[in-house]
Amino acid sequence: MAGHGTDTHPHGADRLCEAGDRVYSRAVRRGRVLRSDADAVPCLLELALLHPDPDDMGWLVPTSPQEVMTRLLRGVYEEVTASQSRVGDAVAAFEWYAGLGGRVRAPAEGAAIRVLDGLPRIRAAMDEATEACRTEVLTVQPGGIRREDELSEGLHRALGLRRRGVRMRDLYTHVARHGQGLHTYMELMGEAAEARTLDEVVERLIVFDRKVAFIPANADRTIALELRHPALVDYLVTVFERLWRLGIPLAAPLPSTGIEGITHRERSIAALLAEGHQDAVVAERLGISVRTCRAHIARLSETLGAASRTQLGVRIAQAGLDGPPRASDAAELLPVSVPGRDAPTAG
Repeated sequence: MAGHGTDTHPHGADRLCEAGDRVYSRAVRRGRVLRSDADAVPCLLELALLHPDPDDMGWLVPTSPQEVMTRLLRGVYEEVTASQSRVGDAVAAFEWYAGLGGRVRAPAEGAAIRVLDGLPRIRAAMDEATEACRTEVLTVQPGGIRREDELSEGLHRALGLRRRGVRMRDLYTHVARHGQGLHTYMELMGEAAEARTLDEVVERLIVFDRKVAFIPANADRTIALELRHPALVDYLVTVFERLWRLGIPLAAPLPSTGIEGITHRERSIAALLAEGHQDAVVAERLGISVRTCRAHIARLSETLGAASRTQLGVRIAQAGLDGPPRASDAAELLPVSVPGRDAPTAG
């Protein structure tokens, strides 16, 4: 992440210069440092890692590491959210342009953007791209638990890729962890495939060798776009890589929310409710049914002691559940108190 800085210290809070690292570390250990000690590292003030002591302006006090980690994670979260929005806008634009295609001659095979109308054409194009692939496949699979037929439909392609030594990386929602089919599929792939999960992901995406990408062009995925324009494919790969860095390996447990009685999924639901989304939208983005979503909301209300949806919104904000999860280290260090409970719990 790029941050503020001067010509001498062109960096962000995520990669401090050596001098800034020394001064900030000393400030955290001692509680404050002399203002003169920070003259050589103006980056610490510009990045709000140090700020004047209101009791004595000759001293500077540090921003807590936990707050810095939360700020950095929020920045990454906002970047990914913006990327997801741009992908959605791009798909809508492609669909609009595709609707104009009948007024001009059909694009030639191998065009930068090709519309694949119907599942047979989509499968044929996927088979062709699979046969030509030699190094890497990146996929994003939204929705919830992967059905057996969905996994088996593409299994022959995956096994062919594995035989050729192609590396596969797959992104799913956290909900997909609860389906045995996905775990069986990953066992069949062995070391050729790696999977990570997130609260929510972008629409379905498949990229072969960073040369050709496939994305859906309508809601029921019976029309797809085959993209070969280098700039478009590079953009989609960048979105994937940013999501991949935030993903949690399938074999690793989900991190604790830091609040007793609230699961990782319920924290995700709380954050989306705080953004003003309706139950159906929350359920769709997390890959769960509306009924399951409402059951989690009911448990969330009970845990936070909320008697109404309005009060639940207030409780969510008070508990700090209205934003992205803090960095794991911060969660382990910060005590978290649930409104309506007598005793705080360690985060």
